[in-house]
Amino acid sequence: MNASVSRRSVLRDLAAGTAAAAVAAWGPKSLAAVEPARLEEGRPLKGKINHSVCRWCYGGIPLDKLCQAARAMGIKSIDLVGPQEWPTLRKYGLTCAMGNGAGMGIADGFNRLENHDRLVASYEAVLPKAAEGGVPNVICMSGNRRGLDDEQGMKNCARGVKRLMRLAEKVKVNVVMEGLNSRMDHHDYQYDHTVWGVELCKLVGSERFKLLYDIYHMQIMEGDLIATIRKFAPYIAHYHTGGVPGRHEIDQTQEICYPAVMRAIVATGFRGFVAQEFVPSRVDPLASLRQAVEICDVG
Repeated sequence: MNASVSRRSVLRDLAAGTAAAAVAAWGPKSLAAVEPARLEEGRPLKGKINHSVCRWCYGGIPLDKLCQAARAMGIKSIDLVGPQEWPTLRKYGLTCAMGNGAGMGIADGFNRLENHDRLVASYEAVLPKAAEGGVPNVICMSGNRRGLDDEQGMKNCARGVKRLMRLAEKVKVNVVMEGLNSRMDHHDYQYDHTVWGVELCKLVGSERFKLLYDIYHMQIMEGDLIATIRKFAPYIAHYHTGGVPGRHEIDQTQEICYPAVMRAIVATGFRGFVAQEFVPSRVDPLASLRQAVEICDVG
C-alpha cells in the first residue's frame, strides 16, 4: 500500500471533488445481475457471502488492475469509491456496494448542526447518481464529539439525516453510517458503540437509514461480535473486516475467528455485502486479499 494513501485522506478528497463527476455511462444495474466469478485456482465460491473490497487499502494498485484481480477472485464490488470511478467498475462487471463522494470526512459529520446544510447539499447531489448507477448504499459519518455528549450528538445526527430521507426513499438508496473505534484509530469519534447507532436508526425512523458494522472497529470497542450481529441484524446494511490487532490480514495472525463471524452473518439472512478493509502487510497484497476471500467463503 502507498504509505501516503490513507482512508481519511481518500474520504476527504472524494467528498471534496467527486460529487459532480458524470456517470452517464453507468446505467441502472441490479446487484444480482453481477455474474459470479471464481478464485484464481478455479474453485467456485460457495455464494453465501457477497464479497467486496475497500479501494483505499490498495491505493498503490491502479483501479483497473484491482478490478481485474477482484473479478478473478469472485469479488463483486469495490467499496468506497465515488461517482467518477463507478464507470470503471462497470467496465469489469463490478458494482460499488458502498459508495463515497459525499460528506465532509470522518471528523466532521452529522452530529454538528453547523454542518447540516453543507452535508445535505452534498448528499442530495450524490444520491440520485447512486440510484442511476445501481449503487445501493452511500456512506456517512457521525463526526467527532468535540465535547458533545452522546445523547445530544445522536439528536443532532437524527435531525440532519432526516432531511435526506425523503430523497433516499424516493431514489431507493440507503444512507449508511459507519461505527468506528475511538480508542486507537479515530479518537473522539462519536458513533463508537453499536447500541448508539441502533438508537439513532430508531430516531431517524426510515428503512433507508442503516448501519455499517465494521467488525474490526467493534471488536476493539466492545467485542461480543456474534451476539451483537444476531441482535441488531435488521439495522445493518453492510459489513467491513480487518484483523485485530493492527488492521492487517484476517488470518491466524489475529484474534477474530472470521469464519464463525461470517456464518453468524449468513444465519441472519443477510443479503448485502461484506467488504475486506484490512491493510495488507505482505509483499503481494493481492495474495492477502485472495486469502481473505477464501476465509470468508463459508458454506
